[in-house]
Amino acid sequence: MGSMKDLTQGNVYRNLTEFAVPILLGNLLQLTYNAVDSIVVGRYASEAALAAVGICGPVMSIVILGASGISIGASAFMGQCYGAKKMKQLKQAFASVMLLSLVMAFAILAVCMIFCHPLLMALQVPQEAYSLTEQYLRIVLLSFPFTFLYNVLTASLRSVGDSKTPIIFLGISCAINIVLDVILVRQFHMSAAGAAIATLFAEGISCVLCLAHVYRNVPVFSLKKGEWTPDRQIMRTVLKNGSITAFQQLMQPIGKVLIQGCINGYGVSVIAAFNAVNRVDDFACIPEQSISHAIMNYTSQCDGAGNKEKMKEGFRKGMILEIGYGILIFLAIFWFRGPIIRLFGSGSMTNIGTDYLKVMAVFYILPAITNGIQGFFRGIQRMKVTFAATCIQITLRVIFVYLLLPRIGMNGAAYACAVGWTVMIGYQIVKLAKLRREVG
Repeated sequence: MGSMKDLTQGNVYRNLTEFAVPILLGNLLQLTYNAVDSIVVGRYASEAALAAVGICGPVMSIVILGASGISIGASAFMGQCYGAKKMKQLKQAFASVMLLSLVMAFAILAVCMIFCHPLLMALQVPQEAYSLTEQYLRIVLLSFPFTFLYNVLTASLRSVGDSKTPIIFLGISCAINIVLDVILVRQFHMSAAGAAIATLFAEGISCVLCLAHVYRNVPVFSLKKGEWTPDRQIMRTVLKNGSITAFQQLMQPIGKVLIQGCINGYGVSVIAAFNAVNRVDDFACIPEQSISHAIMNYTSQCDGAGNKEKMKEGFRKGMILEIGYGILIFLAIFWFRGPIIRLFGSGSMTNIGTDYLKVMAVFYILPAITNGIQGFFRGIQRMKVTFAATCIQITLRVIFVYLLLPRIGMNGAAYACAVGWTVMIGYQIVKLAKLRREVG
């Protein structure tokens, strides 16, 4: 398994790549994990059961994004502690974040359980799918404390340079989920509830295994009884940075809902094509996000160590990796756009989707640049900059979707993305220039 690693030592490209690749594989596994419930339920249960899983997906995504935001804030802070070799403060940070996450997880769980019925009513769940949807949501919500805790443990391991270990436990979780899905849904005919129970057990087992690993193999996080004392200042810092990041991440699904509302007015073929190209976009951008995480953790360790030159070198070489990937994915999607879109179906939607990818492929380099810069700002805990940049991007994207779609069709959604990303880059460059004047 992975181990603690000082990212400030050794070859920068190698450190960034070795850190980013496991995160990339983990993100791909997560996409597989999320798809399994729908695939199994769709094949072996009813249409209403599949609808139940689909309805609950965005709800759980929003809840989990909140946990992810706190984890990112924690990882940046703990990375600085590790880079500065402040092991006592790192232990305090770990204790504080763990206790904070437990309190928040059960508080959020309680609120979601209480408002489960009103939420489903607000979502206008069809009557024939309501019972299955409520069963699925209430069961899968029980896995949230495990998910929250697992995210915090993963963030803690990444803060000390270990991005490899989390993927092992995510792989175990994915395997357990697949096996239990098939057994409970196919063999025992438990429908959507069976898929939810599979998720609950998979999340719980992976969380417990990850926690056991941390206590046995990572001495700095093996806290003794007297060390479980939270530091209020650390908790405030993590909560402040984490909440900003959580709100930032929530902007994306909110923006997508508004854009989907516009797309829905253009017919089934456009809706189908847009959903297909969104899946392609998700896969295309995962490596960019993984490199961004590597830049964040590298930057946080260098910042904590006070090694500004190494931090600048890491950011510069991280951006080279981002731009290099942006060029590669442009070429791949541009040349193979036809076969890719035909994986999702046939008919008129393939022509619409192929035209969209021809345009969109050119723009994939833009989110590569924005993700790289965001990773740097997160690493130095300038979360307000990343939040403002994302708000600018998603706001302009939504506005230009509504302006361009009536004029040039679905390709307008691609151009809208380009406008948002371009202005976002401009804003981030201004902030980078300001930072350079401040610190020299």
